[in-house]
Amino acid sequence: MPLKPGAALLFDIDGTLVDSDPLHLKAFNDAFAPYGHRFDKERFARELQGKANVHIGAQLFPDETPERRMEILDGKEAAFRELAAQGIEPVHGLFALLDWAEANGVPKVAVTNAPRPNADLLLDAIGVRPRFEHVVIGAELEHGKPHPLPYLEGLRLLGADPANSVAFEDSRTGIASATAAGIATIGIATGLDEVALVEAGAMIAAAGYDDERVLRLVRERVMG
Repeated sequence: MPLKPGAALLFDIDGTLVDSDPLHLKAFNDAFAPYGHRFDKERFARELQGKANVHIGAQLFPDETPERRMEILDGKEAAFRELAAQGIEPVHGLFALLDWAEANGVPKVAVTNAPRPNADLLLDAIGVRPRFEHVVIGAELEHGKPHPLPYLEGLRLLGADPANSVAFEDSRTGIASATAAGIATIGIATGLDEVALVEAGAMIAAAGYDDERVLRLVRERVMG
């Protein structure tokens, strides 16, 4: 069965390619504790997950200068990279889906709000950086997620058609970005549960890529 014109797969990184949210939660708590902030899993999902650092800084440190906010967030990201460098695993079934995409000629792009050093570390940690044609960094654009621009840029780089593409996301912020770009989105339930992901706009949600519903939906969207 041939590919539809402009077919593509677009992946978030944190919580979508790798289950990194527990490491982010620890790094946020370590970095923000001196400022009186403490996050459990629920508050993390509500206030931090998937959001750009510039927005997190403005939300949590309104009395600090923009420069000081970024110093605090940069410290958090350095702490996260130290934790991630100790070892991190891909989400279940990821490699099989990437193998299928490559066997069928489906191009792939990673689209993230993470800083580029984080994105590079995580992609290299699981050995998948060469498997993506491009890596889109929200902070390097005029708008990050939840604005659709990061996903629109991913589509542009691949020459892809949103109607014949699928995005994979684990956060409300990311789902908002992908769906606003017109892309059918599959929720990966590493942080939020499947119900919350669907309520946020995902067509379906699954614990991993080895759920048969994932490949079924991907086939329906990209193959014709």
